[in-house]
Amino acid sequence: MPNTRIISLEDDENLAVVLRHYLEDEGYHLTQVATSKDCLESLKNNHFDIVLMDLGLPDGDGLSLIPQIKAQFEGPIIIISGKTETTDRIVGLEMGADDYITKPFEMRELTARIRANLRRPSHAVPTSASNENDFDGAQSATYSFADWIYDPAKLILKDNMGQSVELTSGECELLEIFLKSNGRALSREYLFERTRGDNFDSYDRSIDIQVTRLRKKLADDPKSPHLFKTVRGVGYMFIADVNAA
Repeated sequence: MPNTRIISLEDDENLAVVLRHYLEDEGYHLTQVATSKDCLESLKNNHFDIVLMDLGLPDGDGLSLIPQIKAQFEGPIIIISGKTETTDRIVGLEMGADDYITKPFEMRELTARIRANLRRPSHAVPTSASNENDFDGAQSATYSFADWIYDPAKLILKDNMGQSVELTSGECELLEIFLKSNGRALSREYLFERTRGDNFDSYDRSIDIQVTRLRKKLADDPKSPHLFKTVRGVGYMFIADVNAA
């Protein structure tokens, strides 16, 4: 994706050098900052397609920075952190990050995650006007289910009173997959590869975390579900009737 502009928030100078050489060799336009303040300032004054960020920062906690980034940036956020505990991953995703990579990592994994996040409809980097038109046409349908209406072109979810519910880009993509496959049991491996574009790791619980967040935002009780049914040993099934228009 030669038009992709990345901002990387990383205060480890050695890792920053490695990131710069690798990502620029891959054709990405990379801007590097080392503090929360510089990151917010750069986002305010420049256009970027994706944010890479560490959590251990010299001027604050990275988790508390995520909502500030999301207030002025609509693209995906990938956390790159040395914190490997499941709790850290869960909190990072719950705060609004779209993906989480633990250090140390292979650069090929990072670029795979970047591509996967940028392939999501709201973040695709257009290469021509014709591609943009094709893309818009493919995303024209809206979906109604239960007491909700979802517009994938605008990434807007509203209840039957017209109130919007904020979803991350990852939640939007996952919801759309469920809406297009209602009544079918979808494995965690399938959902992971569709949303992450990477090989499934059975120890990765990111799909379960995102389903839990969707359940909470859509008021779906896992003990008595009317939207997302857990299929033991497989994954999940969207059980509500869906109408596309």
